This record gives sequence, C-alpha cells and structure tokens, in this order.
Amino acid sequence: MNDLATAPLNRTATKPEAEMANALRALAMDAVETAKSGHPGMPMGMAEIAVALWGRHLRHNPANPAWPNRDRFVLSNGHGSMLLYSLLHLTGYGLPIEELKRFRQLGSKTPGHPERGCAPGVETTTGPLGQGVSNAIGMALAERLLAAHFNRPGFDVVDHHTFVFMGDGCMMEGVSHEACSLAGTLGLGKLIAFYDDNGISIDSEKAHIANWYTDDVPKRFAGYGWQVIANVDGHDVRAVDRAIRKAKREKTRPTLICCKTVIAKGAPNKANTGAAHGAPLGAAEVAATRAAIGWPHAPFVVPPQVYAAWDARAAGKRAERKWAKLFAAYEEAHSELAADFLRRMKGELREDFSSRVESLVKEIEAKAETAATRKASQNVLEALKPALPELLGGSADLTGSNLTMVKASRAIGREGEGNYLFYGVREFGMCAIMNGIALHGGFIPYGGTFLVFSDYARNAIRMAALMGVRVVYVFTHDSIGLGEDGPTHQPIEHAASLRLIPNLDVWRPCDTVESAIAWASAIERSNGPTALLLSRQNLPFHKRDPEQLAAARKGGYVLSEAAGAPRAVIVATGSEVPLALGAQKLLAESGIHARVVSMPSTSVFDRQDAAYRDSVLPPALPRIAVEAGVTAGWCKYVGERGAVVGIDRFGESAPASDLFQHFGFTPENVVKAVRSVVK
Repeated sequence: MNDLATAPLNRTATKPEAEMANALRALAMDAVETAKSGHPGMPMGMAEIAVALWGRHLRHNPANPAWPNRDRFVLSNGHGSMLLYSLLHLTGYGLPIEELKRFRQLGSKTPGHPERGCAPGVETTTGPLGQGVSNAIGMALAERLLAAHFNRPGFDVVDHHTFVFMGDGCMMEGVSHEACSLAGTLGLGKLIAFYDDNGISIDSEKAHIANWYTDDVPKRFAGYGWQVIANVDGHDVRAVDRAIRKAKREKTRPTLICCKTVIAKGAPNKANTGAAHGAPLGAAEVAATRAAIGWPHAPFVVPPQVYAAWDARAAGKRAERKWAKLFAAYEEAHSELAADFLRRMKGELREDFSSRVESLVKEIEAKAETAATRKASQNVLEALKPALPELLGGSADLTGSNLTMVKASRAIGREGEGNYLFYGVREFGMCAIMNGIALHGGFIPYGGTFLVFSDYARNAIRMAALMGVRVVYVFTHDSIGLGEDGPTHQPIEHAASLRLIPNLDVWRPCDTVESAIAWASAIERSNGPTALLLSRQNLPFHKRDPEQLAAARKGGYVLSEAAGAPRAVIVATGSEVPLALGAQKLLAESGIHARVVSMPSTSVFDRQDAAYRDSVLPPALPRIAVEAGVTAGWCKYVGERGAVVGIDRFGESAPASDLFQHFGFTPENVVKAVRSVVK
C-alpha cells in the first residue's frame, strides 16, 4: 500500500491552491463520467504537481499559444488528457467548459488523447507512451540550438524551459531509454521531467506493478547523466515547487523529479487501485469523492474564486509584452538575425529557395551523372544546406552509409551551436526527437537510417504524419540492391508499408534529377513528413525536357513515350526504371510499343486530378508495374488486367547484380510480363 494513500489531502497547500487542485480532480471525474470513457486516475493523482508547475512556474500566454518564447509543456502520459484540458480551460485558453463536457465525443476539441491542432495550447499529440518525453527532448534541443545561434549579449530572445509529465508506461516503453539517454549525453539543462510514480498501470487490476516493473528509476536516470530529485511527495505543492526551483538552477543536465503519488487521490474506495486507471469512477464513487475532498459543486461547476486563482491571462500578457519589448530592441541592434528568427519560427523558406532549386536541377541535368540516389541526396544537401540554416540533420549511427553529413554540417555536442546530430543506434528515438524539433519551430529536421530499420521508428513516423509536421526521413539501401547483408537488411515490404500511412509522402527517385526534386518537395512541404527511399547502388541518369521536369513534381509522369501507338504502360520506380526502359526497347524491336512512366511518389501522384492521372496512365491501356518490393500495393495502379514484377518473399545474401537476376528483375522478365497482358 502506498503510504500516501492514507495521508490527508492538500495538507501543505494554501487554501486557494487546495481548491485549484480539487478543481482539476472534479473536472477530470466529471468529464470521464459524462463520456463513460477515459482515465480519471492520473489527473487526480497529479493535481498538486500541476498546481505547482502551472500555478507557480510555467511561463505561457493563453491569449497567444504560439508565442515563440513560451515554456513548452508536454503531457507524455497522454491518457490523462483531462488534466491538460482542465489546465487549459482554467488558465484561460480558448477551450470553453462546453468542450470539456464533450470529452471524447465526435468533433470535440477534447479527444481521448491530446491532439495537436484540436485544443489551443496542446504542443504535441501524445498517447503512444514514451513519445511525448522524446518530443520534449527535441523541443529542448531546439531551444538550446536556437539560443546559441540567435542570442546576443543582453538579448536572450530564446530562453525558455521544456516541462514534461510522464508515468510508468513512458518509463517502460523502450523509446524513453533511447531518447532520455541521448538527452543526458547532450546535457539539456532546460528540460525538466516529472515522473508520476504511482505504482499502477493497466494490468494492476489483476496484479501489482511490481510483477513486471521493478526498475530503480532514479539510478537509471542518474546513469544517463540527469540530475535526479527523488522521493518528492507529489501531493505536497511546496515540495514540488522546491524541486522545480532546484531543477531550474541546474544548467548542464536535464532533471527528473520523481514524485510519489496516489492514482485517483481523493477517491475513498478507488484511490491507489487499478480500477481508477482507465475507467469512470462511477456515480457513487464520484459523489463520495466530492464529499471527501470538500467539493460541493455540481458537475462542471467551478467557483469564481477558483477560476481567478487559475487565470494566467494577465501574467501571460505581461510576460509576452516584456519579451516583445526585448525583441524590438533586438531588431534594432540585429535586424538580419531578428528577421531570420521570425522567418524560421513561422516555418517559411527564404525567398530565393525556388530559384536555387531550379538552378540546382539545371546543373544536375547538365552533369548527367550516374550515381546512387543516396549520393545524389548528399549532393543536393551540399548545395542547399548552406542556404538553409534551418536544416538540422542527423543519422542513427549510419552517417557514412546514409550520406547525410555534408561540408556545412557541424556536429552538435553538449554546448554551443551545431546542425548535425549523431543519434547513435536509436532509430525510434531519433524520429520521435525530430518530431519535437519540428514542433518547437525554427528547424526542418532530417534523419537517416537504412530503410529496413524504418520498422523500429514506424510509430514516430505515424505520429509525424498524424500531426502534419515537416520532417524528412532519409532511408537508404532501399531494396535487395543492398546485396550481401542479406534478408535481415533487405527491405521487401517497407516501401509499400510506408505508402499506407496517411499524410506521409514517400519518394523513391530513379536518378540524380528525381532525387533533387524529391528533396525540394520535402522541404517545401509544410503540412506533413516525407520519406526519401534511396539506393545503395549506382543508377543511370535519364534525360528530360522541361515539361517532364515539371511533371516529375507531380509524383508520376511519362519518362519515355512509346515510339508508336502504345499498347501498354510500364510503371516503375527507383532502381527499376532502367529495367522498364530496357524492356521498352526490346518490345519495340518486336513491334510492341509501350510507354514508360516513372512514378517516384505514388502519394503525390494520387493527389493529382483525375484528368492528369488518366493522361499518364490511360485507362484503356494495360499496365505493368515494376518494383523490387512486394506486389500488393501496385494492384491499385495496374488493375485486374495488369501485371506486377515484384518480390513477395524475403531476399538472399549475394551481390546485388546476382540478386536482381535471381529474382527476375531483368528487362527480359519485364517483357514477359508485358506480353502476358497485351492482347
């Protein structure tokens, strides 16, 4: 039994703060009860921690949730979303009580887990545990890098903290190890995390958490290089306040404040039980809790004095006004830096970006190089990175293979500036941290690994797509062309799998020109992430006219028209485009004319209007798709009359040329497929 379970409620808080905490408890109980669904226990258990942070420390402006120098707050244990919604409502954000009454209902601003873009003040979408704290690490890193770049003596225009609430579930998920380990190595002193140590998780209704989680969390985080403040009474507002003050004094290490709490604190019968984690308390227990905590008010009723105690609008306005005055002086003294800061925080590209891309593509066309698309990607970065200071690169221990580092890259360490991060073998952590960097603003992060290891990072990729944040994944070694490393490293299903994620643009370019177009599209895209699937092996250059160059941006286009009336369309991507062109030549020799379509991005092609799609893939013509991956996804484009040359089994260990021959990726086999559908 947690000793705090029987301790008096709010025993050290002032009376106003006790009422502030109980308002959080009541709103959480009422919303979950009304919805008949939700997690009341965590909001009730973390109420005093929230009072200490939001009531005494958090610097934010409810009237302007996008104020650049606000503190960031992340609810990593996002199942307790009613805590965040209650805080936003009470402190004065545009989240009326009616929205709390509509908790978890269709079209409300209060979904089951916090979603960026629904309620104002929600910094990131959380729910998949461990990713919120990883996002927070990205935010804290972004703050430090922006401060190093933009701040000048007397002008600390970037100066804020990142706070995160996390629970046992976040601790258990492996991504928290990846990200928190790196945060300690980087010495992110303005990151402060609160561990809700209540000893309860979902299965606690069946058995105690000690059956599956016995980590010594303070020693674990101390081993990461964090400052750890242990054994804080999470129901003691003053104790939490003292811990926050100590955390703020630490400049070279992130801080974990370990708070002992009771889940559903205040509920007479369900506190400290698994029953309070993920289900309504029930009408009888809600009534009993109201009596126990001295809250006589009707559901969703908060007294005026409690609203007044929580109201952060005046303080927020003063804080932002003070910063605005500082920034105005900064603009006078450092006008170019100030303008660039505002541009980057708005997510806008420099005015000359399009012209730079146009010049780069012309240069690539003139060179007509044969190169691996991973090398073509690096060449694009070499050209664009000096003009794009917001590009923040990295790789998960594969820099030399992903070719994500360029001459303008500077490694990020514990201090100072930098624009390239060695993430180590942390694919999931890398992608979750990149989400946080993008969410903070001021950067366009990109990170590299082998395509096959996108599996490790998949949920963070999905979250980026769900939130619509601009991050770029450089996934190299994109097929059996990887060669001798064998089936463990050869991606077969991965391109198709990534294409299934809504709002993720997937590009698999066939040469240097398409690689440049893919990168430009990824950088220009502000409403979602992009995955670049790049080859290990060299691929030949293909000449295009201006009309084809423009059409390539549409995701699919006619690369080589049939010499005569076309009888079929061959669609290919990446390293298989040369096979399609070889097959076109062989077919023409036998009197069968075929059109070759390069489709580097099915997701972008699918967004084009029907007229354009039909002009590229005429409905009357049979179609054959060619890709060194699973065949299922291509049925959408070839239809029942078509055929797919692909691979629906795992690969083998052998040189790439042998593998392509072995698995039928030859012009002759493509010809055979075309003949099978041409009547």
